[in-house]
Amino acid sequence: MGVNDTMRRRDRRLLLIGLVGTLMLGATGIAAVGLRDKAAFFYAPADVAERKPEAGTAARLGGLVAAGTVVRSEGGKIDFVVTDGAADVRVSYRGVLPDLFREGQGVVAEGRFAEDGTFAASTILARHDENYMPKEVADSLKRTGQWKEAPAPTGQDASYGVSIGTASMPAMAGNGR
Repeated sequence: MGVNDTMRRRDRRLLLIGLVGTLMLGATGIAAVGLRDKAAFFYAPADVAERKPEAGTAARLGGLVAAGTVVRSEGGKIDFVVTDGAADVRVSYRGVLPDLFREGQGVVAEGRFAEDGTFAASTILARHDENYMPKEVADSLKRTGQWKEAPAPTGQDASYGVSIGTASMPAMAGNGR
């Protein structure tokens, strides 16, 4: 039980701390590499015009579908332009579009930028009404002056206080509970 026993315990603790630290760094590195291709930054068309993302960059592109730009080809390919009023980006998509996709409506496309500057979308998300728009798209449209506030609710929905995206509903008369 001399100096050698104490040094051995201390050496074991240092070795254990070193191994745990190395394992944690390795796990962090593996997670970073795995998530690198999954990270998709949001771009408005004006951001694309200003920064020119590299080909292959994963991203989300949001804005309005420009009027008169939707072209449907054989094989399910759809080309259209996304605009924010300040710039336009040509988008190419192959697949079935959401039912609410139409010209003049908000859209978010997920995919990658191509060599020729177009955006190759793998997913298209269309906004479902005037009360909803992804924050990034709304902010971009506000910056370019294209934002239009939704009118205040009127009619039956307003009298009952029903709001999209909330669970609040009026109490039922005669429920007895």
